[in-house]
Parts: sequence; C-alpha cells; structure tokens
Amino acid sequence: MGTVRKTITLTDKQDSWIRAQIDAGHYTNDSEYIRDLIRREQERNSETEAVRAALIEGEASGEPGHFNADAFKQKMLTAHG
Repeated sequence: MGTVRKTITLTDKQDSWIRAQIDAGHYTNDSEYIRDLIRREQERNSETEAVRAALIEGEASGEPGHFNADAFKQKMLTAHG
C-alpha cells in the first residue's frame, strides 16, 4: 500500500487534544491518530450505507402484512421455552 504525505493545519486546541491522546498511550504519533479517525469514519459510513440499503430494500418489498404479536410470542415460547 502506497502512502501520501499530507500537510494539515490544526488549532492549538486540536493539537493539544491529539498530543494528550498520544501522551495517554492511545497512539504513538499524530499520523497514527489521524489514520485511526479516518478508518473509524470509513467504517461508520459503510455501516450507514448498509442500513440505508436495507431500508430501501424493505420499502421496495411491498406493503407489510398483518403481524400478530401474541401469536409470535407464543411461537417463540414454544420454540425456545
């Protein structure tokens, strides 16, 4: 995997926050912290897209049928005690 060098500008408060995370032992350097933030954002976006796709699939599946909660509970009790 190739790497690209970037220059970013942070406020003093942001820099202090990153430094505190490093000093606490959560990260070894600024780059590791920033890469972790990007990975977490990518994961969050992926999860959001999966939920969005499931909602669209559900909406496209047609009108919902009748749901009998009591019958469902009884079925689950019978099957799983």
